[in-house]
Amino acid sequence: MSETIKVLCYKSKTLSNGEHPLMVCVCKDGKRKYQSLGISIKAEQWDFKTNQPKAKCPNRERIILLINEKISEIQKTALDKRIAGKDFTAATLIESTSSKEISHKTVGEYYLTYIQNLKKEKRIRYAGMLEVSYNSFVKFNKHLDIPFSDIDVAWLKKYELWMKEQNLSVSTISTRVRHLRAVFNLAIAEHSIKNDCYPFRTYKVSKLNRQTPKRAITKKDVMKIMCYQGKSDMECLAIDVFVFSYLNAGINFIDIAKLKHSNI
Repeated sequence: MSETIKVLCYKSKTLSNGEHPLMVCVCKDGKRKYQSLGISIKAEQWDFKTNQPKAKCPNRERIILLINEKISEIQKTALDKRIAGKDFTAATLIESTSSKEISHKTVGEYYLTYIQNLKKEKRIRYAGMLEVSYNSFVKFNKHLDIPFSDIDVAWLKKYELWMKEQNLSVSTISTRVRHLRAVFNLAIAEHSIKNDCYPFRTYKVSKLNRQTPKRAITKKDVMKIMCYQGKSDMECLAIDVFVFSYLNAGINFIDIAKLKHSNI
């Protein structure tokens, strides 16, 4: 069903100066959504039949220009969504043309800001993981001096294929894409990008997890390692580290290396 877009003099609300706000009204599928045009007018200066300011209205030409610009902007957004095969409601159409100022920071700038914030929060290990994924995306795309809208489903699928060509595990791909998704989520939460830039509604990271092969060894094999008598000091050390990790819920080797006597 096609939408209808018009600007109304909203008589239900009267401002302190006695004027009424002009509101953009988008109607689609029987539902309406309103958004202020940012200007107001007296009721006697508005033609309620044609939804236009009357001939004697001050700044009539300017008001008509603003009305036409806003309607054209919403019509263009609706057309772009149809061409892209995206569904929308009256509410999401209004949101897509919101007057909120959108940040022009690139993906790379936002990514690096996110990493710096993690370091300030002393989340050093997670920040390091983000740096690894950042470098991976830079290597794939040559740079990240791009807007968020450039990263769509096709871009993500190309990255996934590129990673597989390097014989990297599916879990590694999943982790790095999740990092990128976290940057997207933060940018949206801070209103730095619009919701329609978000590619992860269609590209599901969870599908990567289902492809991950089981790599766990049996308890019988673990016992073989634990009972093995090392033939050198290095072999014995390797066995001891493995057993320590196994008995401590799979603690990471990096964390084992950083353990101190004070941690006991």
